[in-house]
Amino acid sequence: MAVKNPNFQVYTGSNDKYYFRLTARNGEPILQSQGYEAKNSCTKGIQSVKANAPVAERFDKRVAKNGQPYFVLLAANYKVIGNSEMYSSEAARDNGIASVMKNAPDAPVEDLT
Repeated sequence: MAVKNPNFQVYTGSNDKYYFRLTARNGEPILQSQGYEAKNSCTKGIQSVKANAPVAERFDKRVAKNGQPYFVLLAANYKVIGNSEMYSSEAARDNGIASVMKNAPDAPVEDLT
């Protein structure tokens, strides 16, 4: 059974750490986490995204060294809880932020571990 997007996916990386990603309606990842040692910590990271995503001030708009725009989502304590992909323009990045704000709070979680 396929899970409809947008959704969160929990998965393990090649380093055996747990990660999550939030996928857009088209299935592309729009927000990804750091690596977590414990699956429970990864799940708490998703809950933090859901809680912080509706707050516009939690999004930090950045530009990579190569000039590509991206954003990070910050927790209330200003720690990064998710990084976006690189975007082709500031407008595309801002659309990505709007998508996370709209979709993250109610997105289901798919466990791929």
